[in-house]
Amino acid sequence: MSVDQSRIRNFCIIAHIDHGKSTLADRLLDATQSISEREKKDQFLDNMDLERERGITIKAQTARMNFVAEDGEEYVLNLIDTPGHVDFSYEVSRALAACEGALLIVDAAQGIEAQTLANAYLAVDADLELIPVINKIDLPSADPDRVAQEVEDVVGLDAADCLPVSAKTGQGVEAVLQAIVDNVPPPEGKRDAPAQALVFDAWFDPYVGAVMLVRVMHGELKRRERVKFMIAGIEHEITQLNVIDPRPRKVESLAAGEVGMVVAGVKSLAEVQIGDTITTASGGAEEPLEGFQEVKPMVFAGLYPVDAEDYEDLKTALEKLELNDSSFSHEPETSAALGFGFRCGFLGFLHAEIVQERLEREYDLNLITTAPTVRYLVVPKDGEPFEIETPAALPDVQDIQQIEEPVVLATIHVPSDHLGAVLGLCQDRRGVQKDMGVHGNRVQVRYELPLNEIVTDFHDKLKSATRGYGSFDYELVGFRPSALQKLDVLVNGDPVDALSLIVHKDKAFNRGAELTKKLKEFIPRQQFPIAIQAAIGSRVIARTTVRAVRKNVIAKCYGGDITRKRKLLEKQKAGKKRMKMVGSVEIPQEAFLAALRLGDD
Repeated sequence: MSVDQSRIRNFCIIAHIDHGKSTLADRLLDATQSISEREKKDQFLDNMDLERERGITIKAQTARMNFVAEDGEEYVLNLIDTPGHVDFSYEVSRALAACEGALLIVDAAQGIEAQTLANAYLAVDADLELIPVINKIDLPSADPDRVAQEVEDVVGLDAADCLPVSAKTGQGVEAVLQAIVDNVPPPEGKRDAPAQALVFDAWFDPYVGAVMLVRVMHGELKRRERVKFMIAGIEHEITQLNVIDPRPRKVESLAAGEVGMVVAGVKSLAEVQIGDTITTASGGAEEPLEGFQEVKPMVFAGLYPVDAEDYEDLKTALEKLELNDSSFSHEPETSAALGFGFRCGFLGFLHAEIVQERLEREYDLNLITTAPTVRYLVVPKDGEPFEIETPAALPDVQDIQQIEEPVVLATIHVPSDHLGAVLGLCQDRRGVQKDMGVHGNRVQVRYELPLNEIVTDFHDKLKSATRGYGSFDYELVGFRPSALQKLDVLVNGDPVDALSLIVHKDKAFNRGAELTKKLKEFIPRQQFPIAIQAAIGSRVIARTTVRAVRKNVIAKCYGGDITRKRKLLEKQKAGKKRMKMVGSVEIPQEAFLAALRLGDD
């Protein structure tokens, strides 16, 4: 039986990393007795091993709770827990589309951070009712009144509406549940209209095929009913409908306003699209719902199997992962150094790391990842401008009029004591300061920065420079012309395409010298010397040599004529020369990782 629509509340939790989203979700599940004592564990909704190890939320999770409010009525609360890291903001935007309200959590000690603000703006754009929650009031350094004032000054929500909460001890959680019932509007969909359900997440299950997480906007979906996927243009029969409270529980129907799981025997991964609309096959809706803005990958890297026989397994794993994470893309590519693999697009460097780790763990693959690059716009001397995602696609220098690189507007929140270090870091990364604002003892700085300067280690460097208190968020603002060059790496005279980089001309020499020095540590010594060179075009700008392993051929000569020793050394020298002509150099995976971690020391 469907729940009365006026008693449904769909809400999500948004906040910066580590401000206590997942812990508050645990307390809400406890307060509504949604999980038994036996099932309780910290960060209940973070069910991926990776999420639990890193202490971050990667996938938005859903849970349904029943709560008896002050008026004695029972309400159904659908909670969607969202990630806080900038690389997963796409997961947040999808969760917001399924809700009418959001809990905006702010740390009572740290105050507003970059992602708090970014997610608050996303929620306001999605026309959601925001409920501000000041978390961690049990900390000795907590100052809820100051933070509430900060929320009013920066976000524009009334300081008097901020709810003081300790997600750790459970203090103030009942008030949060009551505020959700009082302030979040019930869903508005028409139950007698043709069915329209928005697919806002999906994953692959080896037993039942594609599992879709949907929010029913209008009408009703019933088990055994034939439905149509409006964008994909295919039809299937619903075999299973579940609500998640917080374990999947089978139901016969899902009506307007409800959130649940749909299984429809979809075996082909290409048939499901995040943002698709499900309607009934006969008498269904005419128009699909407005989906999600298609996300464009910002960072690209090559993924190659260490063993060439794993290529097909990697291909299948990537298809399954792309269904679960639609902000990630892949296409086949080949490399002279690494063989057959895939060019993959990610939202950021953390996203790339998480995808690689998920492939290695969930699909048991052994992979090599090439240095990450961003998308550049090349304006040739004759012809139309075109985008490139890999240094290998860059044409010859004489054919290029200019290269444009993507520029982001970064919003950085930092304690005023560490401002100098942050400004120095941004200047070093070719940043241009736009403006600065002071809120109490925290400063908000906005910088325009080239994306390729921040994709690898900017976040780590910012954390180091601010002792962990700095935070940043960014958005793409367009392409700008820049003096960029292609830096090639030659090992024994042969270019290694997977190690090529596109760098700014002012940084080319230092980058080349660093790279050759770092590779020398990881390329194993052979029977012949190996030259590692960094070159721009035909000009070598840096070189190191891995010395040959040398057997002592004159050890057996004790005393005697010097010419005998010379003869043996000459013979060895000729052999090494011959070996160098035919010998191939095996480049280990650590060498590619070293290229990613440049500048870490």
